[in-house]
Amino acid sequence: MSGPFDDIRNLIRSMPEADAEAAAAVAERDATLTKPAGSLGRLEDLAAWCAAWQGKAPPSFDRPLVCVFAGSHGVTKKGVSAFPDAVNRQMLDNFAAGGAAINQLCSAYGLGFKVFDLALDMPTADITEGPALDERACVATMAFGMEAVAAGTDCLGLGEMGIGNTTIAAALYAALFGGDPAHWVGRGTGVDGEGLSRKVAAVEAALACHAGHLSDPLEVLRSLGGREIAAMVGAILAARLQRVPVVIDGYVSTAAAAILHALDPSALDHCVAGHLSAEGAHAEVLERLGLKPLVSLGLRLGEGSGAALAMSLIKGAVACHSGMATFAQAGVSVRSGA
Repeated sequence: MSGPFDDIRNLIRSMPEADAEAAAAVAERDATLTKPAGSLGRLEDLAAWCAAWQGKAPPSFDRPLVCVFAGSHGVTKKGVSAFPDAVNRQMLDNFAAGGAAINQLCSAYGLGFKVFDLALDMPTADITEGPALDERACVATMAFGMEAVAAGTDCLGLGEMGIGNTTIAAALYAALFGGDPAHWVGRGTGVDGEGLSRKVAAVEAALACHAGHLSDPLEVLRSLGGREIAAMVGAILAARLQRVPVVIDGYVSTAAAAILHALDPSALDHCVAGHLSAEGAHAEVLERLGLKPLVSLGLRLGEGSGAALAMSLIKGAVACHSGMATFAQAGVSVRSGA
């Protein structure tokens, strides 16, 4: 008998591949533009990547969207965060009022912005005592996250907000990658030494509690994840199915990507890492996932801030590719022979 997780596995099996013809068309045009070959470095790669996943050349950047997924976590009662749970609702109000960093970044770079409230007043179960979600609730939350691309977008940035969710991310990484649980635990929003010890203890307790259910990545998500992470898994998958390139934010957002990568390493081919977080283990996670961050600015805010900054670079890459004159159009002499 099939269950809700089987529907997710079926979607993963139906993921489209990159459009090689669109990428080739970008490369062909790039060779004619008024610049030395390769002189725009990774911007040239980003233009080709956008085209390959949008399935068109030139690529577009007309309807970019940053989505922030907000969830709350029962594990916070273990004292794993420097901030109280009340901040969750307060920050959603701040997003709505336009007062957060992500509001300013989206406004500065012409990015759309949407917040998903994932039952913020109903925390998931404490992962040190039981599973965060049951299978049906987990899949329903993933389906809710799939709505991120429902209104149409040509580039999706993913961010999150949720007190305690760096503990959740650390538990997910420890379950997926193994090793000393303390290796994956950082200071998050700035916990002191005692708070860090409580985070490590919580991750260790969660892994022990769910030791018999961590061989399947979807069971890892259900047992240890938060609603915001489950929703981001759904958003990444839906974007792939709809041929939308994705920019992943920091340490917590990358945990959602790690779940999909564990299910199918090719599931992230349409994704780029927006930035390298200041959270210690993020560099190793990105290396394991084969993602090279676009910027490294010491950020550890979350809420899509690094994704938004990276999307400004993608916007520039698409503009250069689409708007630059060719040598013939500009009357500029081409390079002579060697």
